[in-house]
Amino acid sequence: MIEKSARWLALISLLAFAQPLRAEETNKPKFGPMAVPVTVDNGHLRMSAAPDYWAMASFYVPQQTSSACSLASLAMLTNALRGLPGGSQDNLVTQDGLLEAVDSRKWREQTKEDGDGVLFSELAAQTGASLRAFDIKATVSANHVGPDANATLDAFRKALIENEKSANDMIVVYFNQGVVTGDWDGPHVSPVGAYDATHDRVLVMDIDREWYVPYWTAAETLFKAMQRPAPADQGVLAGETGGWVHVSKG
Repeated sequence: MIEKSARWLALISLLAFAQPLRAEETNKPKFGPMAVPVTVDNGHLRMSAAPDYWAMASFYVPQQTSSACSLASLAMLTNALRGLPGGSQDNLVTQDGLLEAVDSRKWREQTKEDGDGVLFSELAAQTGASLRAFDIKATVSANHVGPDANATLDAFRKALIENEKSANDMIVVYFNQGVVTGDWDGPHVSPVGAYDATHDRVLVMDIDREWYVPYWTAAETLFKAMQRPAPADQGVLAGETGGWVHVSKG
């Protein structure tokens, strides 16, 4: 009985010490210090044209599986560049509809629940295939941070400035989400909604809608997130760095 009581006392002590740790994890802020949600900072969207944001906002969708960030991002991009179809029988571009139109078995497998996700080079190829599937004439420029010596922070800023001029060109970023949000450490894909050049910050239209809303982050922070290699636990994506895909219509 004495031994049993001692065990119970030890267990109670462990639980008492463990409880504050669990509480600390539970009470972790939604966003870390590197991201500011648009719910508390929307002045740029009200005071400037922000053409990409307004072109994409109506088509903002959540990724339909844990691995479908590329799919949701490109469904948004395709809808925004195509525009609202005029006919009553014309569908919007859904994630399943995009998979059907592109007809890629590999992409379907990569984006299913617990799928592997995509490499940066595959994201660039899928972007071109998505636009062709809906007969959208556009130039796709892939800028892979690390392997591409020209994919610098200055080049990224220049692309963001150009991208802010009209809704005829848009950017999708492949980045480590945790570098920006302070949470999950892994590769992610989302469109850029706007660039506030005055404050050198980017609005990420994060399609991880179960957890996030659009948020602002410094251009340099997002660039660092693109530089960060995917950790070893990311399977075939381990070691993969990101970048940005710039699409120019016409």
